[in-house]
Amino acid sequence: MVTRFSRWIGAVALLAAAMLGLSACGGGGKGSSVTALFGTAPDSLDPGFGYTTQAAEPDWIVYTPLVTYGHAEGKAGGQVIPGLATTLPKVSADGLTYTLTLRKGLVYSNGTAVKASDFPYSIERSMKLNWGGKSFYTSNIVGAAAYDKGTVKTISGIKTNDATGKITIKLLAPYGPFPNVLAFPSSGLVPSGTPMVNEPNNPPPGDGPYMFSSVTPNKGYTMVQNPHFAAQNIPGIPAGSIKTINVQVVSTPQQEANSVLNNSADVFDPADEIPGSLLPQIESKAKGRFAEVTTAQNYYFFLNTKTKPFSSLLAREAVIYALDRTALAKQAAGFIKPACFFLPTELIGHPTGPCPYGDASGPPNLAKAKALVTQSGMAGTPVTVWGENQSPRKEYVDTYTQTLNQIGFKATEKLLARAVYFQQIGSAKTPNLQTGFADWQQDFPNPVDFYLLLDAKSIQPVNNQNFGQVNDPFIQAQLAALDKVPATRLVTVAGKWETLDTYVAKKAYAAVFGYNKSPKFFSNRIDFGSAIFHPVYFNDWSSWKLK
Repeated sequence: MVTRFSRWIGAVALLAAAMLGLSACGGGGKGSSVTALFGTAPDSLDPGFGYTTQAAEPDWIVYTPLVTYGHAEGKAGGQVIPGLATTLPKVSADGLTYTLTLRKGLVYSNGTAVKASDFPYSIERSMKLNWGGKSFYTSNIVGAAAYDKGTVKTISGIKTNDATGKITIKLLAPYGPFPNVLAFPSSGLVPSGTPMVNEPNNPPPGDGPYMFSSVTPNKGYTMVQNPHFAAQNIPGIPAGSIKTINVQVVSTPQQEANSVLNNSADVFDPADEIPGSLLPQIESKAKGRFAEVTTAQNYYFFLNTKTKPFSSLLAREAVIYALDRTALAKQAAGFIKPACFFLPTELIGHPTGPCPYGDASGPPNLAKAKALVTQSGMAGTPVTVWGENQSPRKEYVDTYTQTLNQIGFKATEKLLARAVYFQQIGSAKTPNLQTGFADWQQDFPNPVDFYLLLDAKSIQPVNNQNFGQVNDPFIQAQLAALDKVPATRLVTVAGKWETLDTYVAKKAYAAVFGYNKSPKFFSNRIDFGSAIFHPVYFNDWSSWKLK
């Protein structure tokens, strides 16, 4: 699904980025260069505009926000930590005021001092540049919407003091994931006075481990270590080991994968798909430098709870029992991990108990499913199955449709182009929205982000994201409390999220069949064991080391 953050995963680039043609294999040892290949160029390397994964990966280590994410794998990497701020935000008892203090002695990569007043300027600049996720600012920060409309000159809800470094942010209402909003690269600081225009070919200075040194449109770019960063000694943010990182944009994933397999390039972009024809060769010849890493993206079939047949819990249970998740995973060349819970394993709140309707990796129970369909009184009900006409998503729908027919429904497919699919199924005017394919890539590592798909407040005439029309009082009551918990205290309510997600699985509100797995794939020059695969930004370039 194209969400705010998932555009980082799949958006078609609007602007290309660049590259300085240095060899990936020129010399070894500390300080040498590496070459990373991307099949898709970033939409922009400017943090005020960039909104794709290909932009976020480099921008994360160039533009450090007030708070950022731990440089670690798994759930630890999804925890917010202090960035340019001295500590995590202090949150008022009513959840409306966030207070931070800028570290002393910070400087940008061009040597100019970092000031507290650079923070509101950076947020305002991202809004002026029309950053794709600016609604995170306008919907939460006092005065941000007025600034966006042009009726005021500054955001009234942000106050700063350059002498003390104090930064105060006022919110319109409590919003637990607000620390995650502060951690976006678009919230990273740039110098006040930076032009209020998108600068993809001349990105502004930042205060991070690396800086952009060369950009050539349509070809690639080069990053080098920021000479001022290491001396700042910011805890938890490594200065990086590789001196120069060259990024090249190539024409096909086949070329990309072959180059890394043959060690003529060093890094495969994990947002790209490894061709199925090459996978056996990679698994055989790239042992010790290739792995499949589960990421926070779920795949599921929505079940419309407001219309037959899936208004019946028994009919929904039947679908869950009948799902052949292993077969569905094979259609993705193994890059799906069979699963049954709505929250992926990488998120706090993912249940640790067993699936309520059979092992996710086990065989389907068609006999049980058929019996439940009969018991529900829904046998023979016509069902339209919605999906995308692009592989492997088309094949998911093919298999699912066959399964529905096997257990007693009369199912037919309705396939649409990927570009219009979610717009169509998000419209209340679209008829026969009984069930179909959906997926969600996290905007940020917080269960709140996934549960907007099951939140009754998300049901709307257009751009609806609650495709199953789920409106459950228990879910609503839990979300009313959990949505307010700051991300910095998320671990304290992990058990409550787990209880909620287990409840949703038992109610069969979504037929979850798996979580995404992305390729971690390097040349034999890079120390595979020390390279971090980050749950938000994929490859952590500052963790790369040469053997």
